[in-house]
Amino acid sequence: MFLVDSHCHLHLLDLIPDNGKLQPVIERAQANGVHYLLNVSVNLSDFPAVLQIAESYPCVGTSVGLHPNDKEDRADEDRLIKLAQSEKVIAIGETGLDYFRCTGDLEWQRSRFRAHIRAAKSLKKPLIIHTREAKQDTLQIMREEGADQVGGVMHCFSEDWNIAKQALDMNFYISFSGIVTFKNATVTQEVAKLLPMDRLLIETDSPYLAPNPHRGKPNEPAYVRHTAEYIAGLRNMPLAEFADITTDNFFALFKGAVKPHV
Repeated sequence: MFLVDSHCHLHLLDLIPDNGKLQPVIERAQANGVHYLLNVSVNLSDFPAVLQIAESYPCVGTSVGLHPNDKEDRADEDRLIKLAQSEKVIAIGETGLDYFRCTGDLEWQRSRFRAHIRAAKSLKKPLIIHTREAKQDTLQIMREEGADQVGGVMHCFSEDWNIAKQALDMNFYISFSGIVTFKNATVTQEVAKLLPMDRLLIETDSPYLAPNPHRGKPNEPAYVRHTAEYIAGLRNMPLAEFADITTDNFFALFKGAVKPHV
């Protein structure tokens, strides 16, 4: 079986400097059938460490971007393009809007989001989108900037079917984290059942949001298998089939990723 963790943050697992400490995490993932990991950038100051991980492990890809809550780093279009030149960089993000943790005049967030979309279009790389309590503004900026030209993924999705449909119409995939396994996540579970299978991805968002039965503990890529098992059960399909389809989806979207032979 071949599963992909389409969104994790290995560099936030308190393993940097690595000194071999990441190897057991990779091995546990592989033992659970997780053979490719996308280690996602959240700020530019940590990007050298993020890129080093990807260059050290053939089964790891990476991205360039700033989480919308990060106020410190400057990220104009030119800087993002310059940092994204390595062949291991297969996406731009995570980027987007977050009105939950940031308040006040957030035009800086919206401007930076636009810069990420423009960089992605210039590089012809897909986008990794974060949105929290900002769904309408997120979708509006995606439309205005032509995000559909490169597509991407709405990561850690927890919105309703209406928002999912609008993202699908813009050539985006939907990725589910461990949230979908939570008992009260009925809206997310409904979207996971309705979503066309050729647009579905899974992720951990490690070290956050561990799925049941590990909820409340530090998350890691091996646990994406629990999310896969849960959604496969929701859709009444064999886990092996679910794994094959979601893995094919990942490599169809992230064309720069090199699929390992296992």
